[in-house]
Amino acid sequence: MSPSQYFAPPQADALAGRRVLVIEDDPMVCEVVGQYLRSAGFVVDEAVDGLAGLRRAEAVPPDLVVLDRMLPLLDGIEVCRRIRQNWGALPVIMLTALGEEEHRIAGLEAGADDYLVKPFSPRELVLRVQSVLRRSRSESIPEGILEAGEFTLNLAAHQIRLRGTPLVLTAREFDLLAYLIWRPSKVLTREELLRSVWGWEFGDLSTVTVHVRRLREKIEADPAHPLVLNTVWGVGYRFDPVPLGAGAADGTVPAEKAGTARGAQSADGPKNAGGTT
Repeated sequence: MSPSQYFAPPQADALAGRRVLVIEDDPMVCEVVGQYLRSAGFVVDEAVDGLAGLRRAEAVPPDLVVLDRMLPLLDGIEVCRRIRQNWGALPVIMLTALGEEEHRIAGLEAGADDYLVKPFSPRELVLRVQSVLRRSRSESIPEGILEAGEFTLNLAAHQIRLRGTPLVLTAREFDLLAYLIWRPSKVLTREELLRSVWGWEFGDLSTVTVHVRRLREKIEADPAHPLVLNTVWGVGYRFDPVPLGAGAADGTVPAEKAGTARGAQSADGPKNAGGTT
């Protein structure tokens, strides 16, 4: 099985009938978004505030949530955090009228898989929804298991295990780590990752940076000094599978190994050098 088989999108009608929950307090935005999603074949539920959205998700579990950043009663950041706590990998696309980078990053760090800045094209939102759901589907993924160091990637089960323990990942985190595992020891630019994993020809590169940071928190013993998901300063990122039993992600790396790896990384330059973290 080649990587292209996994990352090729399935037939367009494969998503018909999937349920999307739209949590948005602006009636006009909610109506337009709902119309476009229904026209694309989705079943749409709606909620006008954060608490109502969480209750609706619990009563009728969705396949994806479109979530406004600014909501009454409970804002989108907190709603996203609770979705991650209660529903794990449920995909979330966040809508925000706040275009500043720190606001976009805050949504991604809360667990959003994707985001759009208002005003946005409803057609683009539909394409983003389709993209995220296609990536999170397991039915169209061929059978196959790939082992890379202490990681086991099972595409058919949509699961990645670290030393035998399944990782709890969002849809985009899974896509990103799977893409990296398929290409061990190869340097990948943020532009390439944005294009291949997110399906964007253009976009905010900080989206990749934040997802890499979140992955490191889940797979590295010391996320500030990664040994597996490494930065190549000014270029991009490289997945270096540590041999099975080396203990790279559970804090048992021998001191001399950890010191060598961390020292080598520090020698590349300060954090954020070359625009890559």
